[in-house]
Order: sequence, then C-alpha cells, then structure tokens
Amino acid sequence: MLKLEARPQPSSAWSYGSPLLALAITVLIGIVMFVALGQDPLRGLEMFFWQPIKSGYAVGELLVKATPLLIIALGLAVCFRSNVWNIGAEGQYILGAVCAGGVALLADKATGAWIVLPILLAGVAGGMFWASITALLRDRFNANEILVSLMLVYVAVQLLSYLVGGPWKDPQGFNFPQTQTFEAVTRIPRLFSGSRVSIGIVLALIGAALLWVFLFRTRAGFAQQVGGLAPAAARYAGFSSRKALWTALMISGGAAGLAGALEVAGPIGQLTPYMPAGYGFAAIIVAYVGRLHPVGMVFSAILMSMFYIGGEMAQSRLGLTKSLTGVFQGLLLFSLLACDTLVNYRIKLKAGK
Repeated sequence: MLKLEARPQPSSAWSYGSPLLALAITVLIGIVMFVALGQDPLRGLEMFFWQPIKSGYAVGELLVKATPLLIIALGLAVCFRSNVWNIGAEGQYILGAVCAGGVALLADKATGAWIVLPILLAGVAGGMFWASITALLRDRFNANEILVSLMLVYVAVQLLSYLVGGPWKDPQGFNFPQTQTFEAVTRIPRLFSGSRVSIGIVLALIGAALLWVFLFRTRAGFAQQVGGLAPAAARYAGFSSRKALWTALMISGGAAGLAGALEVAGPIGQLTPYMPAGYGFAAIIVAYVGRLHPVGMVFSAILMSMFYIGGEMAQSRLGLTKSLTGVFQGLLLFSLLACDTLVNYRIKLKAGK
C-alpha cells in the first residue's frame, strides 16, 4: 500500500518553484483538454496566454481584471496567515459594491468630484460590516467562520437582487433589474485616456507594499502570523486571539469591499445582479498561488486575470463554453496542492500484513 511520509527537510527551491510547476502541469492538461474538444491546442493556449497581452489595450484590460483579484487576495492573505478561514470574500465584495452604489446614486449633475472618496469609503465600510458578522459569530458563539462567511455570500447575492429589482430599480431601464447608470462624476478616475485602467491598480500596488510592511516589519503583523502558526505560543506571548480574529476579518472585509466599490464605480458604472463575477472565490487561488506573499500575489493576480480574459475569448472566438475559465482556475489550484504535497511528503510503498 502507498503511504505519505513527511520529508525531514523539504527543498526550498522546490517550495518556491511549486507554483511554476503547477502552471506547467495546468498548461499540459489544458493541451489535452483542447485536443479532446476537437480544438487546435496552440490556438486554445493563445487565447489564454497571448491574446491578453498582445497589445497595450489588451494589457489594460488585463490590469482591470487583476485589480479586484489582487486587492481581495491581499486581505485574504492576512486571514489565512492568521489561521482565520474567510471563504466569504465574494459576499463582502458584493456588500462593498452595494454600499458604494448607494452613495453613487445620491450624486446628481451638481455633485463635485469629491464624491469619489465617500464612494470608496462606503465600499470599505460595507465589506467590513459584512465580515464583522462572521467575526462576531466566531468570537461570541464559536461558530465556524468557513460556513458562516460562505453562507453570507448567498445572503449578499439575494440582497443585491432585491435592491436592483425593487427600491433601486431604474424606472427608465425597460424593466431590467439594474440601477440607473451612475453620474460621470462618480466614476473612478482613469490613468490613461482610451483605457479602462483606473487608479484602482495604483491602490492595489500600494496595498501590496503596505501589507509587506505590516506582515514583516511590524509587531502587529508578527502577532497575527504567530497566532496562525502556533496559537499556544501566541497566548503565552500575550497576543490576543480575539484581536487577531477581528483584525484579520476587518482587513479582509475592507479590502473586498474596496474592490467592490472600485468595480461598480469603475468599469461597470451601475449595479446589476450580474455584477458578482466570482472574484472573491478566485482570489483564494490568487492568494495561495502567490504563496500569501504580496509580491507573489501581484503575479498570480495577473495570471488569474489572463484566465478570465482567455475564457471570454475562447467563448467568442472558438465557440467554447465560458466555464473554461473555472476549469483552468481549478486545474491550477489542484496542481498546486498536488505539487505542494509532493514537496513536503514522499510516497512510500508499505508492505501490508
């Protein structure tokens, strides 16, 4: 029989190279998949790895997709390093978009550009509020944060559907469940003319730098990580587990809410029931492929956004289903898990009785 045995000293080179190996395995499986679908595998891979970067406009669209993924992943990294399993970032993303959209709907022709800041702050507050429900239930009743945060995603989806199909429904929208288009003054400022890239990408990169400082250069960040790696040692050192729980979920929820605000007041420009794009779930993969490190997550967010754009192009140009995006995301995650297992464990053949 086969048995997994922990390696006495896992190779550091293989540990850092594991995401690259997982990507290579994903590409190989993707080739087999395209052949099985009767498609030219080179043409299929071109949709995912060349088309998203072949021009300046394409790179801009890549950054538009990467921005919310990176921002959400940065918040999730704090949770996962603290051993707090926030799986409901999608719900916090939606609530951030809802709160930001509510502020954006208050603007009129006479409103100044100052409205952008309250929109972003409302998004952060919405995400933090939704995450605080999970923190409260975990703190006071020891409820499982995985189940609570995940179930709250569906509550957030229903709340969004209610608002865009009821109180906030555009009376001039031909009965479609959506709000009116936000005033131009509420739009997130763009970096370049002719491109949809907004200041959100700048905020994301600043967030990555701040997270690096927080995790590796501050006592609070050290306390968060110690609490995740060794809870008993953290208690012995006087670090508060309650504070670590609330800090992790508030940072994660605020980041997801900010991503929602940037999305709804940026590329989308209105609230619709189709606004949830799975960014909150995909950001979990971004965080782990990036090794929960700010620099690694920058590159993994770009890779994941390539999968999003590649899936859309495969649908429009090759006639394939858009679910190919999720297939590639899942392949990457499971390949990474398999590689990490083999890096840390060796397979041994054990004789049975």
